[in-house]
Amino acid sequence: MACSDENAGSDLGNSGSDATQGASQAPDATTDESAAADVPAVRRLIAASLPALSVESIAPLGEGTDHIAYLVDDRLVVRFTTGRDAILSAASVDREARLLTVAAAVSPIAVPKPVLVAPEKGCLAYLKLPGVPLLDLPQRRRALHAPGIAADLGRLLRALHAVAPQDVAELVTRDDLAPEQWLDEAAEHYATVAAAIPSAYRQVTREFLAAAAPQAPPQLRFSHNDLGIEHVLVDPRAGTVTGVLDWADAALADPARDFGLIYRDLGPAAAAAAFSAYGPDAAVALRDRAVFHARCALLEDLAFGLENGREPYVEKSLAGLAWLFSP
Repeated sequence: MACSDENAGSDLGNSGSDATQGASQAPDATTDESAAADVPAVRRLIAASLPALSVESIAPLGEGTDHIAYLVDDRLVVRFTTGRDAILSAASVDREARLLTVAAAVSPIAVPKPVLVAPEKGCLAYLKLPGVPLLDLPQRRRALHAPGIAADLGRLLRALHAVAPQDVAELVTRDDLAPEQWLDEAAEHYATVAAAIPSAYRQVTREFLAAAAPQAPPQLRFSHNDLGIEHVLVDPRAGTVTGVLDWADAALADPARDFGLIYRDLGPAAAAAAFSAYGPDAAVALRDRAVFHARCALLEDLAFGLENGREPYVEKSLAGLAWLFSP
């Protein structure tokens, strides 16, 4: 789903995931003046927990429904949970820190690295990763670099899916929503966005929504579970992947799900590159469900973009109609 991410173009208010990274890549969520009043408290926490760190500047970075974040000297993201019971907040911080550690240990791509974990304060801090969200690149530049980026993401998914489910069972949930439920949700999204979909694509969309859902995956795998281009950081000049953000939705999930988001956002050639990098049998085993997830997720992102005035989500979703719902 379109979730809040930790760099530019993040949608901090959607689904309440993360209010996190980026200064020049600052989130476009609300950063109201009340956040500035807590800057002294952030300074005190850093002084007590990271005394060797000399702090020059602290700025409110973004606020979502579950988190508020600050940027320290354009290099450290300090994030606090909000609106939760203290015990639940502490557990959430501890879980996410351990999850990021597990992800970093196996990922061939950089992930946020915790440098301060204070569960009793609902606080997690980590170094800001370089790059900008792929969503922020013009569509033509995204298309130019898409196969190489997708190949990197395919290798990331291969590494994540190789993790034994029992090794992360205490850190992530099981996202075992039935395909029929995904399809029902897609139909609800279509009802809200149909008028925005060009007429050339509507019949195929309606046929997809009326067709039977695919069978459930035979097994769930450790997955990022929200690998949209808003969560993929790239070097804006070279177009190479520099990091993957927002692991809040990580789960034991259908291994085709993240491939579907690559397909949705970057197109069939990129999806083929991701499958090829993952392994020789990936396309055969996962492609049909990946296309299914891509179609469902496109309608979800289009609805999110239209309802929240998020033009980049609308733009990428309308572009994706050409490879997902063409007659």
